[in-house]
Amino acid sequence: MCISSGGACGYNQTSSRFVCYCIDEQQNLTCGSRKKDAGIHAGISHGAIAGIVASSGLVVVVLIVIGLFCLISRRKKMQAAQYTSKDLPISSYSSRETSRNPTSTTISSRSNHSLLPSISGVYSGVQVFSYEELEKATENFSRELGDGGFGTVYYGVLKDGRAVAVKRLYERSLKRVEQFKNEIEILKSLKHSNLVILYGCTSRHSRELLLVYEYISNGTLADHLHGDRAESRPLCWSVRLNVAIETASALSFLHVKGIIHRDVKTTNILLDENHSVKVADFGLSRLFPMDQTHISTAPQGTPGYVDPEYYQCYRLNEKSDVYSFGVVLTELISSKEAVDITRHRHDINLANMAIAKIQNNALHELVDPSLGFEKDPEVRRKMMSVAELAFRCLQQEREVRPSMDEIVEILRGIKGKTGESPDVVDIEGSGGDDVGLLRHSVPPPISPETDKWTSSSDTAASSF
Repeated sequence: MCISSGGACGYNQTSSRFVCYCIDEQQNLTCGSRKKDAGIHAGISHGAIAGIVASSGLVVVVLIVIGLFCLISRRKKMQAAQYTSKDLPISSYSSRETSRNPTSTTISSRSNHSLLPSISGVYSGVQVFSYEELEKATENFSRELGDGGFGTVYYGVLKDGRAVAVKRLYERSLKRVEQFKNEIEILKSLKHSNLVILYGCTSRHSRELLLVYEYISNGTLADHLHGDRAESRPLCWSVRLNVAIETASALSFLHVKGIIHRDVKTTNILLDENHSVKVADFGLSRLFPMDQTHISTAPQGTPGYVDPEYYQCYRLNEKSDVYSFGVVLTELISSKEAVDITRHRHDINLANMAIAKIQNNALHELVDPSLGFEKDPEVRRKMMSVAELAFRCLQQEREVRPSMDEIVEILRGIKGKTGESPDVVDIEGSGGDDVGLLRHSVPPPISPETDKWTSSSDTAASSF
């Protein structure tokens, strides 16, 4: 090998080993072996250097990515802060005023509600409460008033002394958020003596969605007709007639404003200490375009109150509220629940029961005898007139049903008439085949069975 590489093989006594004598110097094995060894060592050094450089480059890249991420996040936060400050002007208060009143914030309709902090303020004319403020007002949500279709209602007292009812939505789904917004949008712009007042709400980003209403102390109409208050404090006929008039007035007002309530029932009719009406619960309500005859939408509401045509054809209009109000009228004259599975199967649905009793000349089997139907001719006359009106409201054909404006006028007329004979033939007389409207009108078909679909709104003690 030494000779082939151009050297001469020899023995080095000093190192006691064979070496290869080359032209330039002696080598270990062959000429040029040191250069190869040096090349090998140099290669290893270069590889190590390359590895170090690559690792360093990777670290630099990672640091750059982290830096960019932090920069973008900071920029987004700054933009959000600018956007929020643009649409959320903060009112200035002295330190004393600030200690007594949470910072007031006005939120424009353009603002992104998800950016709102949990602070008090005003949202489109409705006060925004913090979750902590309402938690304290309700004593940690310990004073329950009742359950409704969309949430539980609690009694509370605000720090300014106002008694309130706080509705706590069951869940934070998209559907619940839409109902939350819907109720605010409708109630914020409506002022009527027979509509419940919405004091405020929490912001959409809050831990929970809460609505704050005026507290109505005397329970629901359902309580007084066939609930806990029915036996101890039954409503006399004159009060029931006033309740019908005020409820019809509130619904008429809604219809004029282009709003369909869509969940008219006795648990959504609240009574104050003077038995004045406050119609509540607008979670299902719909704004009705004035240039349309109906809205196509999936049926929602409460079994026993839902318009059969709405249920069958998915077409909603203001006459759907009229049908539901007809059920309420029937409850007022009978003190019976809209749906009662303990009744005979043909009478489970009160609307069907009322139609059958009226057509069979058996109104006395429908009405509440404690109201004086048999003993007081004046009460008898007025109850018969209200029964006729309920019959018209419960008709299958919407075109036959009266409008809420007409219903208000009819009820006021019934209340004002004294000592006059009824407008229709006595349906309990032996009038043969001719018994006026109540005898000749085409009856509505059996409305949807209550077990065919699930109500989106319960008939609980307090619904809001």
